[in-house]
Amino acid sequence: MSLQLSSVKTSFDNAYHDRGLDAAQLAYLDQCLRNYGPEAGQARGLLHSYTAGVIASTWPDEPPPEGIQYPDARQMAMVGENPALSSLLNRVGLEIANFAPADTLHQNLAASCRQAYEGAQNRRWMVIEDAHGSVSPLFSQILTFWLMLVFLSFGLQAPRKLLAVIVIGIGITAVASAMFVIADLDLPYGGLFGIPSTAMRNALADMLRQMH
Repeated sequence: MSLQLSSVKTSFDNAYHDRGLDAAQLAYLDQCLRNYGPEAGQARGLLHSYTAGVIASTWPDEPPPEGIQYPDARQMAMVGENPALSSLLNRVGLEIANFAPADTLHQNLAASCRQAYEGAQNRRWMVIEDAHGSVSPLFSQILTFWLMLVFLSFGLQAPRKLLAVIVIGIGITAVASAMFVIADLDLPYGGLFGIPSTAMRNALADMLRQMH
């Protein structure tokens, strides 16, 4: 159980870290587009819609982003690939590919934006893969069954005294709590220890501030 808890904690930390880097990459891409100038306005608008859509779909129990249009997130899954959001980000890439820089400065900025877009795509897929649980359902079932047998054995052999019942009850509570933590950490989004939306909301807020 200790090894399993350590494994899921590492996976959760990686998912938390990758979500923060994903938000930072999106904010960096928006900054690059802003530096390019008014010609990148359409790409920035699509990027803002994509970011807001990610927030609304990943954290449906939280207040949705305001002041910006994005795809209806009510039918979107919390995790995994979403065609509507994928299409939005792909359109951002097409807009960037369509840049026609007229001078050296804009040529360098266009190259930086293309590189930032590729980074955003890579980070996006890392976040999608991180959301999948790392614990095998079969392994969890076998472990649970094994623990049940262990405590059943303890219960059959323990003396019929109140102290023995209390000790076994404490052991069951401790093991059940550890199993709960393992199951909860294995689902990075949602649950008691779910990854918060803070990083993505901060990135979107920074994007919208730069619009003025």
